[in-house]
Amino acid sequence: MSNEPRLTIVPGYAGIGVAVHRLGAGPPVVMIHGLASSAYTNWIRYGHAAKIAAAGFEAIMLDLRCHGESEAPLDPATYPRDVALLDIEAVLAALDLGAIDLVGYSLGARFSVALVSRGLKPGRLVLGGMGYETLTDWAARRDHFLAMLARFDVSRLGDADYLAIQFMKQMHIDPVAVSLLLRSTGDIAPALLDSVTMPTLVVAGSEDREVGSPETLADRLADARHQFVPGNHMSCVTRPELGDAIAAYLAT
Repeated sequence: MSNEPRLTIVPGYAGIGVAVHRLGAGPPVVMIHGLASSAYTNWIRYGHAAKIAAAGFEAIMLDLRCHGESEAPLDPATYPRDVALLDIEAVLAALDLGAIDLVGYSLGARFSVALVSRGLKPGRLVLGGMGYETLTDWAARRDHFLAMLARFDVSRLGDADYLAIQFMKQMHIDPVAVSLLLRSTGDIAPALLDSVTMPTLVVAGSEDREVGSPETLADRLADARHQFVPGNHMSCVTRPELGDAIAAYLAT
């Protein structure tokens, strides 16, 4: 088995190219990264995908549009309501994977719940870096990031948003494209959580309260438990314990 992920470009909604990185062989685990990140940064760089592959699975990691090696169109007409979900659904249909497990981190966790509410039925679900409050009150989180993106070129050292914007710049995102993506992303009504009936792990950094309470989210779901790993919303992605927790859960 190669230790290097295999990259393919798969048509998303309206033919937009979505980068898909695959590592390992075995039952498929679809993985969706967070805002301004990428499959490489969220899953590959710090060894999480390799641990999932070593546990006997195939890690199938998407770059959301405007992220990583996927296309980043700037035409507002290419961003209908919930276009990220349309992209992911198009990719899954093209790959024809059959039964899957699903892993999402932060915005990827939000998209994972939304996909389940639209009929996707993974065998197991992992929601990383997500709490109940942010999952069910998207407007506040969206507006926070839209304000940050509006300051993309004017934020200075010492500003509250400086470090987050520097991360976005390091990831080479286009602020216009990502703003369009955020505006296209719809809310998740609390009642939609009733659709999440599969076994679920809610995993978050022990210092992460940026997105609300993981414990409350796990308690709200039908068959879920929560687990903390060291770090905050950003730093826990760099810690080996995150990959350990996900791989161990999938292997049970």
